[in-house]
Amino acid sequence: MIRVWAPRAGTMEIEVGPVGEARRRYPMVSESGGWWSWPGAPGVRPDTSDLDYAFVLDGTGPPLPDPRSAYQPEGVHGPSRWFADPGRVVGAGEADPPWRGPQGGTGVLGGVFYELHLGTFTEAGTLDAAIGRIPVLRDLGIDVVELMPVAAFPGRWNWGYDGVGLWAVDDSYASTGTGSIEMPDGREVPGGAEAPDGPDALRRFVDACHRHGIGVCLDVVYNHLGPSGNYLSRFGPYFTEEHTTPWGPAVNFDAAGSVEVRRFVIEAALRWFREFGVDALRLDAVHELRDDSGRHILAELSDEVAALAARLGRPLDLVAESDLNDTRMVTSTAQGGLGMTAQWDDDVHHALHVALTGETSGYYADFADPGALAKVLTKGFHHDGTYSSFRGRDWGRPVEVDGFDGRRLLAYLQTHDQVGNRALGDRITASVTPGQQAIGAALYLTSAYTPLVFMGEEWGASTPFQFFTDFEEPELAAAVSAGRREEFASHGWRSEDIPDPQDPRTRARSVLRWEERHEPAHARMWRWYAALIDLRHREPDLSSGDLAGVRVHHDAAGWLVMRRGAFATVVNLADRPAEAPLPPEATASDVVLSWSGSASVAEGRLSLEGHDAAVVRLRS
Repeated sequence: MIRVWAPRAGTMEIEVGPVGEARRRYPMVSESGGWWSWPGAPGVRPDTSDLDYAFVLDGTGPPLPDPRSAYQPEGVHGPSRWFADPGRVVGAGEADPPWRGPQGGTGVLGGVFYELHLGTFTEAGTLDAAIGRIPVLRDLGIDVVELMPVAAFPGRWNWGYDGVGLWAVDDSYASTGTGSIEMPDGREVPGGAEAPDGPDALRRFVDACHRHGIGVCLDVVYNHLGPSGNYLSRFGPYFTEEHTTPWGPAVNFDAAGSVEVRRFVIEAALRWFREFGVDALRLDAVHELRDDSGRHILAELSDEVAALAARLGRPLDLVAESDLNDTRMVTSTAQGGLGMTAQWDDDVHHALHVALTGETSGYYADFADPGALAKVLTKGFHHDGTYSSFRGRDWGRPVEVDGFDGRRLLAYLQTHDQVGNRALGDRITASVTPGQQAIGAALYLTSAYTPLVFMGEEWGASTPFQFFTDFEEPELAAAVSAGRREEFASHGWRSEDIPDPQDPRTRARSVLRWEERHEPAHARMWRWYAALIDLRHREPDLSSGDLAGVRVHHDAAGWLVMRRGAFATVVNLADRPAEAPLPPEATASDVVLSWSGSASVAEGRLSLEGHDAAVVRLRS
């Protein structure tokens, strides 16, 4: 039976027919609560995979896709296609050997994340092509792959944050079933299964990650829908003007009709766990989930995910992107929190970026304080009730470090946001020396936080990651291109220098060039990242989230020492050699890792080259 919620409709019809054939129109049956259903017709079953369908509200307008469609093979404006296996439940015992979850069943907390965009991760830009790279990520030591959004979006290429089919896997990420998968050694092997390919391609990818011991975190966007293909308001009160967001009216979590909207979002989230086997969701910009009801949507979602995890017998996690700098986000619902497993911590990025690049414009200005880097490494947030000049007000709340698990904060040197939202999409490699990048990597990969690597960062990729779209409507396409130019022109950039998001070459420039990973300079960076990750995995002192136990010392000459248990990460931010004092209670020490290869200890001091980093084992 096909059902749809459309409380505003006076009549509802369905246009339905076998794939490739003309569709016939049938009336739907009105149910209580604004729901409509269609049980089928003679010779036409509603639950077969070769069925296309769309809805007609009040007898007018073009047929519209199902808001809960799992498959949009003709794009976000086309008919929905029935996905034949919506009841699959992925538990711990279905794989061989059984998949118990990331890190042997403990979940994503503290694991090394790897954020990637499918459309630029490989030249083909598909899930099946990405499967060929999973062994490389396994060898790097990655615990969790974080996919940027895959929900159906308009056009061929998109970052995914303009998605409108929140229950569907965009078909541009699926193979045709007749292509091939590029393997790391250059071989090509037969591609994936036959249609329905969109949803099945994601399942293949998740299963492949699990076979290599890697979990999957899926980025989802529930704070807005994109401007093209968003038909939800035709069906019901999915948005409310009682709250506004940067994208317009907020998703309706607390006004009239919000009960069904909340279920729409929660059930969309649960199905990624239940039917596709993903291990975690990254929730985009949760500070824009406006909800003044008695129970915040995040708390409700957290409790439902916990209940599903208990039923499936494997850990399921939620990671928030939050601008609030408030650990209530990661406090359990039983203690009055919102129940997220972890949250992104942009303050760590900002402090690292300023310390390495010297940039102090915009929101970086407050991180020019020489003590900012030490503060974020020990206190979690820089803005913890302090004044934020970018926001024009005091911001955040202090982290009670005693008893707080630092792994609940994600730390990173680069992300899609911090690279792609720059005017040219340039990576940090364009602004710093290899040694400076090595410093940044050493600090966040040995910190008390959960680390996240952005795709290509691990070898110092030369390719940018630029903002790109593929809107088909001429006026919208022109507005996006003009808006991007105007945004950066106001900051002094020449408009002709800003990449046009609608130009296919913008996406093409952003595709990783995997062959450069084997070039000497890039291979050296890859070995540095792999060694840091391996050390983190092997040493409990470095994988611990004991934030209260972190000690940082630094001086104006440029050196910084971060102690974690029996280890000290020592960096020289200056471009000339320096000596840094090791903790006085350590009577002996050994250099475990050294970027330059020449770091040495003598009389309680570590000698480093300019732009150098080392990890030292301390012995008392």
